[in-house]
Amino acid sequence: MAVTLGDDERQYLALFEDVTGASGQDCVVEDDRLLVVVTRGEMGEAIGPQGQHVQKFEEQVGKPVRLIEAADEPGDFVANALAPAAVYNVTISENDDTVAYAEVADEDRGVAIGKSGETIEAARTLVERHFDIDDIQLT
Repeated sequence: MAVTLGDDERQYLALFEDVTGASGQDCVVEDDRLLVVVTRGEMGEAIGPQGQHVQKFEEQVGKPVRLIEAADEPGDFVANALAPAAVYNVTISENDDTVAYAEVADEDRGVAIGKSGETIEAARTLVERHFDIDDIQLT
């Protein structure tokens, strides 16, 4: 599924790549943060030693940044989007709506949901953009 980026998103991704040296595939601008989908295998470069690369990028954009590693399979992408929660299994159900059911460890449910639901909402936004999945439910 092709993701369309606006001018702001393209500018943020160009800056992200300049600052971190990692490639970005997608950027979502939210009121209080940026979501950046990092090319698979480049997360370490994006973060940098002791988080220096991502911190420098955050300073330049003036917002917190959430990094999500890209994946070819929808289940893997859902698990990456819910990280650092431990996701054991993801099942995709296609009925009227396409729903990803993510099996998360009980002790990580709060991590998967995030403060005020930020983590799961970011995951829902990104899986809809990349895999046309309508919802994520934790099991």
